[in-house]
Order: sequence, then C-alpha cells, then structure tokens
Amino acid sequence: LLGVYNSVFSVSTGATISFFSPLFLSGKTDRILPLPPCFCYIENRTSRSYVGLAEEGKSMAGNERRGEHQKQKLLYLAKLFTEETDAQHALGMAEIIEKLADCGVNADRKTLYLDFQELQDFGMDIETVKAGRNTLYCLSSRRFELPELKLLVDSVQSAKFITDKKSKDLIAKLETLASKQEAKQLQRQVIIAERIKTMNTSVYYNVDALHEAINSGCQVRFQYFQWNLKKEMELRRNGAWYQISPWALVWDSEYYYLVAYEAESRKLKHYRVDKMKRISVVDAAREGLESFRQFNTARYAKSLFGMNGGEETVVTLEAKNDMVGILIDRFGKEIPIMPIDDEHFRCRVTVAVSRLFLGWIMGLGGDIRIVSPPQVVAKMTDEVQRLAAQYPQKKP
Repeated sequence: LLGVYNSVFSVSTGATISFFSPLFLSGKTDRILPLPPCFCYIENRTSRSYVGLAEEGKSMAGNERRGEHQKQKLLYLAKLFTEETDAQHALGMAEIIEKLADCGVNADRKTLYLDFQELQDFGMDIETVKAGRNTLYCLSSRRFELPELKLLVDSVQSAKFITDKKSKDLIAKLETLASKQEAKQLQRQVIIAERIKTMNTSVYYNVDALHEAINSGCQVRFQYFQWNLKKEMELRRNGAWYQISPWALVWDSEYYYLVAYEAESRKLKHYRVDKMKRISVVDAAREGLESFRQFNTARYAKSLFGMNGGEETVVTLEAKNDMVGILIDRFGKEIPIMPIDDEHFRCRVTVAVSRLFLGWIMGLGGDIRIVSPPQVVAKMTDEVQRLAAQYPQKKP
C-alpha cells in the first residue's frame, strides 16, 4: 500500500489516485520502488512502467501524456481497427498514434503493444503484417465476411415489402459491420426491372408485432386496406376490425403473408402484411390448432400463385421434355416425372387452382397442357372462351 500526496495516473490500468488516497496493486504486481523526486517504479509479470506523481491530475508514463479521452483508450483503439482496417487495409504504428491523438487519446509504442495484446485476448483478430521494412496492423477477420454482407444488402435492397427509406436505414446499419473501405463496396444498386417498393412504412414493425403474437400464442387485431382508383388506401369491410389467430408468416413473391385462422369461417386464410394497419396483440388465446396441425406451410406457399386463393387440387400436366426445368423450378424436385414417349412427359402437381395458375399455363404456350382432373380442364376451357369473348377477332 502506497500513500500519495499528488494525483497518480497509471496508463496500464487507467486509474487515478487523488491526495492521500491509497494505491492498491493487483495480484500480478511484484514490487514497487519509490524514486525521487515524485516518481515510482512499478513492476509486474507483464509490464514495467514509470508512473509520475504530478500536479493538477497530469501524469507521465514514459513519453505518454494523458489525453482528453484517455480512459477510453482501448475503446477508441478497437473502434479504429474496426472502422479503418481490414484484411486488405492496415495501419502503421505512427498512423495509429496520430489517429488516436485526433480522438483525444495519447499513446506511445510501448503501451500500444500491450493494448494490442489486450484486444487479442478479448477476441479481436488483430494481425501484424510485414510490408517491406514497415510493420502494419489490422483487424483481419470479422463476424460477417464481405460476401455475406453483400448478400444481405442485396436482399434488403430488392425486397419489395421494405420501403425505400427503411432499406437505406438497414443498409447503413449493415455498413457499420465492415470497414470504411469495404463499406464502399456495399453502396451498390441492385438492378431489378420495374421494381416497386411498398408504400406502407409500418410493414417493418407489422412483421415484428406478428412474430410477437405467434411466439406468445395470442390473437391479433387489425384493419385491412386496398387501393382505390384515386390511389388512396381504402379500408375493407368499411373499416371493420379483423381479429384472427396468427400461425405462420410466409414470404412469397417478395411479399410477407400472414397465415391465420379465422373463427368465423373456421378455416385458415392468408393476409398480405403490408396491407395491414394498426396491428395490436390481443390478450386472447389463439384458435385453430387442429387446422394448423394439418397444414403444410411450405406446400401451401408452393401451391399458390402470387398467394391468390383457390381450391387445392392435384393437377396432371403433359409437356415437352424441355419444359421439365420450368416445372421443377416452380414446384420443386419432388414432383413425379413420368415419360410418355421420347419427347413428352407427364407430372402431377398440387396447386390452388386460380385464374393466375391458368394464366401461367397459357403463358407457357403450346408445349404444356392440363390433362386432368376434368373440372380443372373445364375451368381452362371456360377461361379460354372468356378471353376470346373479351378480345373478339376483328373482321377484315
């Protein structure tokens, strides 16, 4: 125990001892020797330092003087490595000292070597790099690699259910996970034709509220809107409230959909999340557990075209061999493929039969057709006749 009359500042510990305050040494300290006129020599198992006893709280340890933010030295050093360096960009000792000084932190080489070791012990991958005669230092690895951040940025930027403003906010946050040099590579534009972002700014929080309700097993209450000819949000059911039991969120065709049980109709329905307003979690237990147990979310999403409803039906298709890739891309590799000759095959798919599905088949041209069941073939015939009447051929 050492009593001092002036302030003492230790660079290695960041501690300041005021008038007549005792200096407590850690278990690692081996000895302390007083040196006149106002210095002491501290030796421990990892470092040796001269600590000056000076007036007005100033200190001297080697050539290092106390800066305005000296107590946050390690924090500023970690921030410097995180923002300014990466595996391709390193800093020399002189640059590190200069940049720390700009932050109000004074440092010298001897103490920085110990600081680097402290950061490494904490888990930061501080690497020493030789560049000719120069020695450089950098943070060589991070939790997210640059290709992973690029993938996340592209996903955020292209997602239709996230508004432009929220996309920019999220990308700015993702950039903080990279160095400043790498962040420039994240500032890129994903070119997607005719991209239309949602105009509902609350969708980001809607998803969070729905997850909360699903995890807590509660019902939700909301209003549902559609667009009118004046391009205005128009509430459905004259503004009446919907109260349903949420069971799953599905991301399909770049939109979020809520799969929920409606007690009134006693069946599962889906709702587009960006068209839901004023969502609140209701203190009432969810219903429809038995219905959801029989529900296959992945198969349901795959069977719907743009989440347009329709009766789920097993449909047999006949197509030319070069159409197999299109069907696998849409319905997955699990669909049964049955060759019928050298150029054609048949397959069975489970779909919700809607006009959108029928239109998708028509859009593929004459290389594919619906074979069964008869009621779906009849629906396709009716749709073709409806279109023919809607677009009558003009006489020459």
